Amino acid sequence: MQQERYYSVRMRAARNGTYEGDGKHISGGELLSTYNNIKQAVNALLDKALTHSRGNPDFMQIQFEAITEPIECIPPLTIKTHEVESADRGKELSQELLAKAGIQRKVIEKAYRYLEKYSNMRGAMLVDIHSGERVDDRGSKGVRVSRMDWLNDNFEKWAAHYGLPNHSRMKEALILASKVSAYPATVAELCWSDDPEYITGYVASKEMGYQRINKLKEYGDEQGCRIFFVDASREWDRYLYYLEKQPVFIHWEGKRDGECEDG
Repeated sequence: MQQERYYSVRMRAARNGTYEGDGKHISGGELLSTYNNIKQAVNALLDKALTHSRGNPDFMQIQFEAITEPIECIPPLTIKTHEVESADRGKELSQELLAKAGIQRKVIEKAYRYLEKYSNMRGAMLVDIHSGERVDDRGSKGVRVSRMDWLNDNFEKWAAHYGLPNHSRMKEALILASKVSAYPATVAELCWSDDPEYITGYVASKEMGYQRINKLKEYGDEQGCRIFFVDASREWDRYLYYLEKQPVFIHWEGKRDGECEDG
């Protein structure tokens, strides 16, 4: 059982306008924190926003709110890294992996075309696996996955066990991919960062795990991508609630008392 109340701490930063308006997205972040650690969480998110390679923000919002729902514990996805020689080959591989996850080629091609139309997405676009149509109604805002975290000591044990770098980028990406893939309506995810200095991305699914690709765009490219390929016929309202509201801890090798309980 949860012995201590947790809080969702969130940060959004933009330049030349608000995050929700027409400003340029600079950074965002999500943490779950106990009350005693909120200051530490806020400082970590503040530092992330003020040192981002996309530029200096002139608008930032940091907020926290108490979590009243039971926090679910889910395991991290398995991970595999693919080394490719170019971003073009990385995109080809991403399409091969999506097809392996069960997405039709015509749906994959249609989803890639959406990237040209929505070049400044701040969240995820949701694409139906049957029709290839975008099924969320959020425009350039997209769907923002929230209320998720992975306690540092457990992440560090996981990384050490698999001989992987203790890197915040990998941690943040794996937290989100693990949460998203855990819900039955998610068939697969395609993602790469809008950070111009970070060109690694991934394809993820519950069955295939987290397939990390070292090059999915060129250095200097500020266009990111986050597409969830979904079965839109399944519990749509509940799915959106899960992505945006359901609190989740990623935890490797079971759970520890005081972190979360079965949801």
